[in-house]
Amino acid sequence: MQINEAHFELCLARNADDLRAAQRLRYQVFVEELGGDGPLVDHDARLERDRFDPYFDHLLLLDHRRPATDRVVGVYRLMRADQAQAAGQFYSEDEYDLARLKASDRRLLELGRSCVHAEYRGGTAMMHLWAGLAGYVADHRIEVMFGVASFHGTDITSLAQPLSFLHHRHLAPEDIRARARSDAYQRMDLLPEAALDRPVATRAIPALIKAYLRLGGFVGEGAFVDQPFNCVDVCLIMDTGRMSARHRAIYTKERR
Repeated sequence: MQINEAHFELCLARNADDLRAAQRLRYQVFVEELGGDGPLVDHDARLERDRFDPYFDHLLLLDHRRPATDRVVGVYRLMRADQAQAAGQFYSEDEYDLARLKASDRRLLELGRSCVHAEYRGGTAMMHLWAGLAGYVADHRIEVMFGVASFHGTDITSLAQPLSFLHHRHLAPEDIRARARSDAYQRMDLLPEAALDRPVATRAIPALIKAYLRLGGFVGEGAFVDQPFNCVDVCLIMDTGRMSARHRAIYTKERR
């Protein structure tokens, strides 16, 4: 995968060492920074991992200026429908009912565990990961991408504005709308649309979610309160067939 800064390299994880490097970065971000945990998290080795890792493709961004053991500075997990079949389910199905998506007869790709090393945020790292994702989508002729993204913390009151904004302004069309599972379902329409304060709501939306919205993304119905990971998840859905020419240009510009 070609990118325009010589010290960076985009690749898919090729072996167990590559996977462990991705899991180390995920540990720094999701466990040390955000307070997450899980049954397979290895605190001694500082690895954030789960049972789905063997089934995903792991998109890595490496910076070759760094020591050989610490070069992974960006990560994305990618799972196609055939990989989900081998795993027994999509990762997101622990939190969301994906029946409508799976019945759509579209080529699906689940995205997850997107993270960037703290020293590289605000720079070009995320754009390089987007470029790698765009290439993967083109190579596999993906039509719909989806995955969960998180708000830090589980205080629903403090999230009333952003969750309500997402529900009223960005709810997915019914034919591809996922719905949070009932065991941790949280309504997102906490405020009526007339009570929305757009500046307050948008400031509270994490950068990754805003990036998907700028590309024409949608959200599923309801949020999922993930207590072990200390977050509130929403299901993001991006239908390439519904992307406008402007959105498609933003998404693919790093590949030109």
